[in-house]
Amino acid sequence: CIIRAEKLHRGQWGTVCGDFWDLVDAAVVCRELDCGEPVDALGAAHFGSGSGPIWMSYVMCTGSESTLKNCGSLGWGKSRCDHSKDNGVICSVRLVGGSHCSGRLEILHDQTWMSVCAAAFDQQDAEVVCRELDCGAPVQVLGAAAFGKGDVQMWTQEIQCIGNESQIHSCPTSLSVKGSCFHEHTIDLMCSGRNSKCKSIDFFPLCGAFFSIIFILCLFFSSSVPIYYIDIMRVRLVGGNSRCAGRVEVLHRGHWGTVCDIGWDMADAAVVCRELDCGEPVDALGDAHFGPGSGPIWTNCSTCIGSESTLKNCGSVDWGIYDCDHTKDAGVICSGKLLTKNSSWSGRLEILHNQTWVSVCDAAFDQQDAEVVCRELDCGAPVQVLGAAAFDKGDTQMWTQEIQCRGNESQIHLCPTSPSHENNCSHDNYQGMLCAGKNKKNVRLVGDNSRCAGRVEVFHRGQWGTVCDLGWDMPDAAVVCRELDCGEPVDALGAAHFGQGSGPIWMSLVLCTGSESTVKNCGSSGWSKHDCTHNSDSGVICSGKSFNSLSMDIVTQIIIVFFSGILQYIFALL
Repeated sequence: CIIRAEKLHRGQWGTVCGDFWDLVDAAVVCRELDCGEPVDALGAAHFGSGSGPIWMSYVMCTGSESTLKNCGSLGWGKSRCDHSKDNGVICSVRLVGGSHCSGRLEILHDQTWMSVCAAAFDQQDAEVVCRELDCGAPVQVLGAAAFGKGDVQMWTQEIQCIGNESQIHSCPTSLSVKGSCFHEHTIDLMCSGRNSKCKSIDFFPLCGAFFSIIFILCLFFSSSVPIYYIDIMRVRLVGGNSRCAGRVEVLHRGHWGTVCDIGWDMADAAVVCRELDCGEPVDALGDAHFGPGSGPIWTNCSTCIGSESTLKNCGSVDWGIYDCDHTKDAGVICSGKLLTKNSSWSGRLEILHNQTWVSVCDAAFDQQDAEVVCRELDCGAPVQVLGAAAFDKGDTQMWTQEIQCRGNESQIHLCPTSPSHENNCSHDNYQGMLCAGKNKKNVRLVGDNSRCAGRVEVFHRGQWGTVCDLGWDMPDAAVVCRELDCGEPVDALGAAHFGQGSGPIWMSLVLCTGSESTVKNCGSSGWSKHDCTHNSDSGVICSGKSFNSLSMDIVTQIIIVFFSGILQYIFALL
């Protein structure tokens, strides 16, 4: 915790320029390294000159960032420094020999690390240390050098914290220690660890059938510790043309498996659609309609009422017991989020012809025609083409020609037609449509397999364009990641890292504070005002779905640890 500050970027360690480096910036480094509060922020290569790239310069942290990469700067690799200005940090307290939240306690005093005598330390002192290290609450204060004796000097004063101090250095001390101290008597400390990912979970009683009780031997306790393991199932749809259509797969015991179509009906489909926030069920399919799956077949004979909140609450034969193979995998087509019969993105199709609205026969309409209709209505991609008067029969005339779109037309009236179609049409055969709905996002990431990584593109004046990498940094990336519900920024990239875009370059010299709701609200040189080419297109890598407001549907396992009947830990495995 006395270091020259170096950052890993693009697979390479590099230094940080000391210009404008201060205690606010140092606080972020100390927090990121679990080293307590900053004691000093140093420059002029105090800890020696580094080598390799100088990744950051003119760092501007607010002090609340979780990582130095989230602080403002000139941009990655953009520096006016040499290594004679490499910065450094001295942090206040550390735990050695264990994990970042457990170990032998050492305190920095007069630029020297010292171990603390067990006789000079109590529970109130432990509260302060765990808090300072952002490590939760103290679990146990251990003596007898449980994490090794160490070879540093001994702290010779008794620490007398009240327990509410923010730093151990803020606590008063006494010149006398209650007992003699040797390296065999160093204080060791176990903190509970960070639990921010779990604190918003609402725990509730569950039927005992959902629990498996395992006993393990805990290193620091003399008895075994019961661990309660809850397997929270998830469901997904695979093989369809949208996230709301596909083969039904369930996560159970850590493995994805399929559902047999025996007894599979619209009530079962309704539960899946609701669980996935995919609107209403359109069809419940069998016979591996979306292709056969692989792996286990978790359940068959599902008997949902239709009102259950999750498929796991429906009745079925026991999990893993089935009389099916993957040719019987069940599937679902849902309407899509907010797509109901009252939605502007779904309904019975009518076309204006000779000043008269006419309905379209389902035999005269196919997927290519649907692509054109959804595009013309600015309603995204087609989710499902529905016949059999799915949205009631209506009372208009019937369109008597077959529509023959290629799929790339901008309007349905530009598609060729044929005066005859294969089947006779009645009012029972009106064509229905489900479109995916508008994409209201102003930004997207392109060029990577993940939706949360790629070249940054902004929608402006009806057209997607790129962002120049001049001044592009982590606060800018943070805004993009938040806007796309993609968690925290991992990297802010330039030089067309995800390939060159095309079309306009909408933004350059972007200057976000990091708190904006959309990148379009950030400062910049102005729309289309730049001196860039597409080889300078910016990119972003985000961590993935944000867990700040953790909900049960993204947790796969919860582990609760008790000791002597008292709750000690809660872990959420994501």
